[in-house]
Amino acid sequence: MYAIFEDGSHQYRVSEGELVTVDFRDVDRGTRLEFNKILLYQNGDDTRIGQPLIEGIRVIGDVVDHPSTKVYIQKFRRRKNSRRFKGHRQWYTKVMVRHILLPGQEVPAAPAPQEMTQSSPAPEGSAPANS
Repeated sequence: MYAIFEDGSHQYRVSEGELVTVDFRDVDRGTRLEFNKILLYQNGDDTRIGQPLIEGIRVIGDVVDHPSTKVYIQKFRRRKNSRRFKGHRQWYTKVMVRHILLPGQEVPAAPAPQEMTQSSPAPEGSAPANS
């Protein structure tokens, strides 16, 4: 199953569980993002193509990181004593795609974390675990 969505002026092909790098958004890590501009949805024989968009389908993802790349621009003209050196840092937002939801579907609830239970008592003479 995959979907193609539009964000800004770019289009991204994603499946559940993939990492995708989109344009920078000023949000914290762990924030949930929702992409509504879906252009194509494919799941086995079920293919939906938007004209231009598909109504109701959503891509849900969580912000993982804000990576950046630095580009150096250097210009040099010989025999003119003309040199120029600049740098530019482009920021991105890395998103982990969690769900591709069809119309009417809701985000599944996250499973509750398992509590640690001690199945057998500690042997005599051993130090307690919380010392």
